[in-house]
Amino acid sequence: MASPVGCQHYVRSCRLKAPCCGKLYVCRLCHDAEENHQMDRFKVREVVCFECETPQKAQKTCQQCHAQFGEYYCDICHLFDKDKKQYHCQPCGICRIGPKEKYFHCEKCNLCLAQDLRGNHKCVENVSRQNCPVCMEDIHTSRIGAHVLPCGHLLHKTCFDDMVRTGAYRCPLCMHSAWSMEEHWEMIDKEIAQTPMPTEYQGTTVKVICNDCQSHCTVAFHVLGMKCAECGSYNTAQDGGLIQQQQQHSDQYAENEPEPQDQHESQTPH
Repeated sequence: MASPVGCQHYVRSCRLKAPCCGKLYVCRLCHDAEENHQMDRFKVREVVCFECETPQKAQKTCQQCHAQFGEYYCDICHLFDKDKKQYHCQPCGICRIGPKEKYFHCEKCNLCLAQDLRGNHKCVENVSRQNCPVCMEDIHTSRIGAHVLPCGHLLHKTCFDDMVRTGAYRCPLCMHSAWSMEEHWEMIDKEIAQTPMPTEYQGTTVKVICNDCQSHCTVAFHVLGMKCAECGSYNTAQDGGLIQQQQQHSDQYAENEPEPQDQHESQTPH
């Protein structure tokens, strides 16, 4: 193949004739950035060689000058690019970056996942058909890899890295912890042990809902966090106001207090 050409997205030696508007673009992404509509890559039928400018049907090698349009070519997706160990996944309907042996297609998630996730992830039906909850852009056909959270939801790997950098640790969709937080919970345990609440709040409790195990429980109130009584997570949400221990004692005292005598009851004579 001649010296590498193409665009910021792909290395290829041809331009695609957009089936929608007839204009020539190096790739569908370049087209979509310029036009007010999207190119359907599957409907591409014609390309133009960068070397000799010959229009021709979509194929791997120029019929005129024999230049190779791409080290990799898929005649379904009409994808030309340098070799990245790509493979076409029939169930996904698109090409994936490989190598193929490192991935498997999860039927329920309807997505290719790394082999180490086989039997080791929570399936969410057609999860990749949703947009990334961080950037709101497509995941299924994105050139950016997807990151699978423990809850089964997906977001772009780059968006997940941004979450980690900013200290966000919850799934944007379901609020479940996005990775193992045991060490962080232990740190909060120590901080709470070293930071007792003021006297008026000691013994105060609050109802919480745990975002990790979905339990509803009543736990000790602390400004640094409320710990789930079931799983030990501090990823909880307050469910109602504070329950004052002092108020509980007052209510109990009121229950045990003797009934006042009737004002018409005879008094002990002097």
